[in-house]
Amino acid sequence: MAPPFRLRAGDTGPVQQSPVTCGSACLTVARMLVDPVFASWVRTGVPCPPGSPPGATEAERFAAYERVVMRRTNGLFAGPNRLNLPWPRAFGTPPWGAKRELEYGAATTGTLYDVDTVRPLSGSTLRKAFERLVDVVAEGEPALLYVGNATLPRHVVLVLPGDGDRVLDVYDPGTGRVGHLRRDTVVEHRIGLSGWDVPWFVVQPTGHRRIRSWEAQRSLGGVRAPSNA
Repeated sequence: MAPPFRLRAGDTGPVQQSPVTCGSACLTVARMLVDPVFASWVRTGVPCPPGSPPGATEAERFAAYERVVMRRTNGLFAGPNRLNLPWPRAFGTPPWGAKRELEYGAATTGTLYDVDTVRPLSGSTLRKAFERLVDVVAEGEPALLYVGNATLPRHVVLVLPGDGDRVLDVYDPGTGRVGHLRRDTVVEHRIGLSGWDVPWFVVQPTGHRRIRSWEAQRSLGGVRAPSNA
């Protein structure tokens, strides 16, 4: 059995392989966190799940899967038979496409996600939004935070559970580094991730799960879950 892949503050993860794939990199890492076999393939090349894109090195495999993710998040279908609003790849990953990718297998199967706009929030309202984010990722489900300047969102980072003291961990695909995301830096618009400070959108768990038909069948008699690869 492949060992689990984990990221904590102080660790270094993969770096995005193109200027527009910060969202795709976050979603690929999110899938690695919930799927040890997939993570092993990215890191070592084995085992090779059916349909995996080619790549001789870890960077090549990561880049290849970034492209797979972007085709889903930005295309007409984000997962099997799930209609999606297409979006130009040159503009990066749209929040609605990221939501579908997380629900499709880049988070624990059945976890539901919302897209929340936090750019207009300030003061106590933004503090409450941060506290809500801490609560919904507490069970290990990741979230995405879109950051930018005062005018536009420009970058995507992956938000992870912290150490239990109301501080979150955050993976920045621009550098690969995992650090802390603190409430005051979010509220005061000084996030400082890859040069961007202003929070724009959060794609976060709703706190609810969808029970899919195969899960119900498995609980009754053992049907295997579909592969995430």
